[in-house]
Amino acid sequence: MSVSTGPEIYYDPYDAGIDADPYPVWRRLRDETPLYYNEKFDFYALSRFADVDPALADWATYRSGKGSVLELIKADIELPPGLILFEDPPVHEVHRSLLIRVFTPRKMNALEGKVREFCRRSLDPLVGSGGFDFIRDLGAQMPMRTIGYLLGIPEADQEGLREKIDESLRLDDDSPDGPAPTDLALAAVNELFSEYLDWRREHPSDDLMTELLTAEFEDETGTTRRLSREEVLTYVNLLAGAGNETTSRLIGWTGKVLAEHPEQRRELVRDRSLIPGAIEELLRYEAPSPVQARLVARDVTHHGQAVPEGSAILLLNGSANRDERQFADADSFDIHRRIPRHLSFGYGPHFCLGASLARLEARVALDEVLNRFPEWTVDVANARQARTSTVRGWERLPVLVP
Repeated sequence: MSVSTGPEIYYDPYDAGIDADPYPVWRRLRDETPLYYNEKFDFYALSRFADVDPALADWATYRSGKGSVLELIKADIELPPGLILFEDPPVHEVHRSLLIRVFTPRKMNALEGKVREFCRRSLDPLVGSGGFDFIRDLGAQMPMRTIGYLLGIPEADQEGLREKIDESLRLDDDSPDGPAPTDLALAAVNELFSEYLDWRREHPSDDLMTELLTAEFEDETGTTRRLSREEVLTYVNLLAGAGNETTSRLIGWTGKVLAEHPEQRRELVRDRSLIPGAIEELLRYEAPSPVQARLVARDVTHHGQAVPEGSAILLLNGSANRDERQFADADSFDIHRRIPRHLSFGYGPHFCLGASLARLEARVALDEVLNRFPEWTVDVANARQARTSTVRGWERLPVLVP
């Protein structure tokens, strides 16, 4: 099998037309060119579950240390320590261990009441209005509020932070050179958290900022120490950016997909015990973060073709989730599907730390929506898809209710 570079199949993560519905292209990649090469942007791509799944776990071959975003890898810049999305073991294990304490069952259980109360405050005034927006009225608000509860950021300031993070992620055009790395959220919002961190240093509390400021740990050199101010800011930026954007997209897809499958939505209205399984199927069916980039650390071979050391490669987990070799009738949405494992949260050492939090937020949001709005249809004329190179979903998703 040869690697395709011709016009008969074309994929790149910056193409707005493809991003609007990538599944036909991804299906052709899986069937015809499971190892794909894009000459324009000089990257390879794997699209089948059987290839993407082990590659996500094989950090020694597919490295994140130069970034897990294609434009970062191509920029070849030095990334600050603490961005665990862009690190490899052993330093990744040290930094990840500091954040694991944030996502304990106790802390997640403590958040559910606050998340549900926020949903109620947001949705109650909309009852009888004839409609609402899954993003503007819920998805854009709730994840930042939840991360804000963890971080200890005043609720009044959380929305402004969310808007700045979203703006720094957005792609405004399809520039042939791709987006500038300086537009990435993790580099753009660092200064916004400084004053909160300084205040929390003087006023410790039961929140993440206090834990990061006071935690003692053994770093990769064997030294026992505390995090520097710059390192704490890096962690805070990471959590705020990663936790906000993808969960917002998941909530948007919940509104879109369940509008398109009204009978399954009505099942959920009647039986709320089906909601956790429905969230897993939503994650499989419409992965909020469907593209993961890696740098190839050694020569490898896929489907009879070599991928040279130093190459950029995209692991298309969104495509793998729709691979009919792994999931029967994979392009169909089914809340009763038994899913041993999907790849929407990744796999291996970079499995999403916030997976349980995202599931909690989506579950609570859907439950509270169904309590008030058991029926809705998408206002297609006013819906707008977001444009980023790595996260896929909706910027506006207004719906009409009876």
